[in-house]
Amino acid sequence: MKKNAIGVVAALIVLLIINFASGWVYTRFDLTEDQRYTLSQEALNTVEKFEQPVIVDVLLEGNLPPEFLRLKTETRQLLEEFASKNNNIKFNFVDPLEDAENIEGTLTDLQALGLKPAQVTVEDNGKVSQEIVFPWAMVNYKNKTVKVPLLKNKLGASTEDRVNNSVQNLEYAFTDAFAKVNLTEKKRVAILKGNGELDDIYLADFLTSIREYYNIGAITLDSVANNPQGTLDQLKEFDLALIAKPTEAFTDAEKYVLDQYIVNGGKSMWLIDQVNMELDSLLNQSGTAMALPRDLNLTDFFFKYGVRINSNLVNDMYFTQIVIALGEGNDSQYNPVPWYYHPMVFSKNDHPINNNLEAIRFQFANSIDILDNSNKKTILLSSSPLSKLDGTPKQISLDPIALNTPPDKERYNKGNNPLAVLITGKFTSAFANRVKPVALKGSLEQGQENAMLVISDGDIIRNQVRNNRPLELGYDKWTNNYYGNKEFLINALNYLLDEKGLINIRNKKVAVPLMDAKKIADQKSYWQLINIGLPVGLTLLFGAFFNYFRKRKYGA
Repeated sequence: MKKNAIGVVAALIVLLIINFASGWVYTRFDLTEDQRYTLSQEALNTVEKFEQPVIVDVLLEGNLPPEFLRLKTETRQLLEEFASKNNNIKFNFVDPLEDAENIEGTLTDLQALGLKPAQVTVEDNGKVSQEIVFPWAMVNYKNKTVKVPLLKNKLGASTEDRVNNSVQNLEYAFTDAFAKVNLTEKKRVAILKGNGELDDIYLADFLTSIREYYNIGAITLDSVANNPQGTLDQLKEFDLALIAKPTEAFTDAEKYVLDQYIVNGGKSMWLIDQVNMELDSLLNQSGTAMALPRDLNLTDFFFKYGVRINSNLVNDMYFTQIVIALGEGNDSQYNPVPWYYHPMVFSKNDHPINNNLEAIRFQFANSIDILDNSNKKTILLSSSPLSKLDGTPKQISLDPIALNTPPDKERYNKGNNPLAVLITGKFTSAFANRVKPVALKGSLEQGQENAMLVISDGDIIRNQVRNNRPLELGYDKWTNNYYGNKEFLINALNYLLDEKGLINIRNKKVAVPLMDAKKIADQKSYWQLINIGLPVGLTLLFGAFFNYFRKRKYGA
């Protein structure tokens, strides 16, 4: 008896010690197979910097469809993990549509803030209804607010894929937002002008989107003719140069200034059209136009870095649509038709830049040849296996009969053509062992580790315009479709300039197990019987046996 008492007292003492220690030592264990709640070191480094409260408002509360309930749960658990690393992070879930009397006004206010709702079709017992959900969060710190999209849509994605894509993106989305609100020093991006690049109104949405990360300035290469050294010195003040669809040839002096900027460590993004062809060129009485090679005088420049952009057009059976008018006058009808020169490109999900993206729209893209040199070339985007290459010059037509005639599939046998290539390594000057067009101070023929991105379509960054106002990049006003152009380009820019490796969080793979909706519908009655009928039946059976044995033992 005494030993039992000692054991009880010892157990109580141990429990008290554990309870006391738990108030000082906090530990969480991630037992998930994919370690989805174990934050990456980059995420930890971001949240450790906060010395004042960070308020996160998540707009996922109220009566939510099942897939959004799962997204809400995953979001809450991830934010709990962030909060466990820094108690300055506070979060709460709110229902933006709680005020039923003023729903329309609330919807207008939220959309004015750029928070687009998701319309979800809910099916329950054969009844179909439409629900409006705002899958967004707002991260507030000091006087800054950053919007966090929680839902990742992908064309043709199932419910399970949509939830998986969204959950997989959560850590990066919140880490990126935390980094933005605490950003004190911004890197600088130069928008190059002077060679017929896209006007600012067609770059407006992309530039507006990256202002949260970077300071932006414009540099005109026209000054190279009179002051090449001054232009290079000015360019060196920027961390990255963006060249968006030039249409006029570069001089050798301009190329040399850009070459020395790159060899000296400057990052660059080249969005190049090697063929002169626009959809607007077809809007004439004949509905035809000639696609001609465009000479930008950059072939030798890119050749040295290990790629060649060809003067051809990618013709792809995985296409995006265009809208044309059929008929005349009041009888005109605007119909979407297949347009094989606007490929719909699906990413391989094999790199932080292209991972977990919506389909990307290219317009009159060219193929890229990969050349053998010491630099590493990573193909980020390619045409589909069912594509071919059309040489130029070539006459392009909007003939309605041809557009609605299915093409010969067997001719589409030149697929998987590179369209976006990331080049990394120690760059050798394109002017090495050559006569230099101008004299530059401190010129180098061999540089340190660097990176550049070459994309064979200048319109990949071009947003459409309505009533002289820029629309969101990736949105097609004619078909009302959204493409992943903006996210791809922002990912690429972040990757090129991200020394802290936040973009690498996008490589994290998360698999969320979901119930089979078809099996649930087929076996609904069975499981209702198991979960409701079986417990009731067992209770009645137990009562019957209890009464039987009671009567047998006591006779009444």
